[in-house]
Amino acid sequence: MTEPTSQGADADLSTSTASPTAASPASASVWEDFIDIFYAPSAVFARRRGFILPMLVVVIGAGALYLLNSAVWAPVMDAEMARAFAKRPELTPEQIEAARKIGSTMNKIGVVFFLPFVLFLTGLALWVVGKFFDAKETLGQALMVASYANIPRIVEGVVTSIQGLLLDPSHFTGRWRVSIGVGRFLDPDTTSPALLALLGRVDVFTIWVTVLLVIGLSVTGKIPRSRAAIAGVIVWFLGAVPLLLQAR
Repeated sequence: MTEPTSQGADADLSTSTASPTAASPASASVWEDFIDIFYAPSAVFARRRGFILPMLVVVIGAGALYLLNSAVWAPVMDAEMARAFAKRPELTPEQIEAARKIGSTMNKIGVVFFLPFVLFLTGLALWVVGKFFDAKETLGQALMVASYANIPRIVEGVVTSIQGLLLDPSHFTGRWRVSIGVGRFLDPDTTSPALLALLGRVDVFTIWVTVLLVIGLSVTGKIPRSRAAIAGVIVWFLGAVPLLLQAR
């Protein structure tokens, strides 16, 4: 039975006392990965290579919860659209209503196609950035890391469901008002969109995902955790770029 040797990445994985679960891909079922990722992510990243299954789990789980939380996201989308339409006074009420219906439909359909695209871009960014830090991981490994790292997004969907049950929908006046982070406390009507785009990513789940990306890069790329952390910060910032472009 072999043991993973991620030199300079994870001391607990390179010692002779590593557990069988962490050491052998055959010693843990694939489904155990979705539990272990919460408390033993290094072991998951060390023993797995494929990304298709974890990507499907994230897409199906997070996508289903997004649709289930439509009552929460409806007022959020209405508020976001209202701010966007306020910048275009030339639109007629009929055009605004048509845009609302199209936007609502596209959001529900798009989540199924958007999530795999986001996971792929995250993995690609992690792979490219990792090369600047001498990471040895392959693109496939980076996609695997990105997929497992986004498992917390399913938990985020559950938290959103709980908010929908307990909170007044009138409080959901922007996308960050539903987040568990700094953006929740900022007024989207008075805060700079660019500042909101950056601070909105300082939330529990985005940071959680980023930490898992750092651990995964360190293990699969065989680089020290400190260097992987710098790469993770860069990937976090790259994730804010589309939001900053929208805020222009």
